[in-house]
Amino acid sequence: MCRIAAYQGPDIPLENIVTAPAHSLSAQSHHAEEAKLSVNGDGFGIAWYSPDNFRPGVYRDVLPAWSDANLNNLCRMVRSGLFLAHVRASTVGETSRANCHPFSFQNWSFCHNGQIPAFPQTRRALEAALPDDLYNLRQGSTDSEILFLTLMAHEFPNDPLGALHNVLRLIAAEPGAAPNRITCVLSDGKALYAFRHATDKKAPTLYYSDVLDNGGRAFASEPLCGNHDRWHEVPQDTLVVLKDGVFSDYALWPKVA
Repeated sequence: MCRIAAYQGPDIPLENIVTAPAHSLSAQSHHAEEAKLSVNGDGFGIAWYSPDNFRPGVYRDVLPAWSDANLNNLCRMVRSGLFLAHVRASTVGETSRANCHPFSFQNWSFCHNGQIPAFPQTRRALEAALPDDLYNLRQGSTDSEILFLTLMAHEFPNDPLGALHNVLRLIAAEPGAAPNRITCVLSDGKALYAFRHATDKKAPTLYYSDVLDNGGRAFASEPLCGNHDRWHEVPQDTLVVLKDGVFSDYALWPKVA
C-alpha cells in the first residue's frame, strides 16, 4: 500500500510536510506503521499549486523517496499553500514514472492508496467508457490512473458525491471476490477532497490534522508528527473537503439509500 500527504494553508516549503517532520511522508516511505507494507519504495511524486497558475506543477520519479537528493532540494526550495505528495508501493502496474502519482488533468491532481482487485477484468470496459480527451491522457497501466480518469468522466468537478456514488458502484467487487480498498485525495487548486471506501470496511488509513503550528491543515496516511492526539481519522464512506482552512464532511451513501 502507498502513503499520501496533502496540505492547505499559508505558503510553506514542501519539506515541512514531505521530508522534515518526525514521521514525514519520506519517513513513512521506508517505515510505515499503519500499512500492509512498511516500505513504499516504488517511486514518489508531488503536485503543487501557486495562485497565478491554473495547472499544478508535478514532479514524479521511480526512485525511493528516501534516496533522491533532488526531492530534498525541491522540497527545501519550493513553497506552496496547496500541495499533494505520494510514495508508492506498487500493486498494479510496473515501476515506471508513468505509474507514479499524483496524476493530473487540467487543474485537478489525484493520489490513490489501495487496490481494485478486479481491475484486470474490468480495465478494458473502464477504458472504453472514457471520453476521448480523458482516454488520450492515459500514460501508465495502473488501476489508480483509470480510477482518476473515471471520476473525472463522471463529473467529479461538478458533483463530487454523485461521481463517487456512480464510480464506486461501477467498480464494486462481486460477492466473494477480493475486496476493493480505496483511499484517495484530490485537489482542484482551491480545496482538498479526501475519501476512504472499502467493500470489507478496511480502507487504507487517512487522517486529518488539527491546526498545524503555521495555521495550515493537512491530510496524511499516518500522523506526520507521530502523535495521534492532534489528528483525526477520516471516516469511511465519507467525503471530507478542506477549503479555506475548514473541514466539511459529506456522507456518501444517504443519497442512494
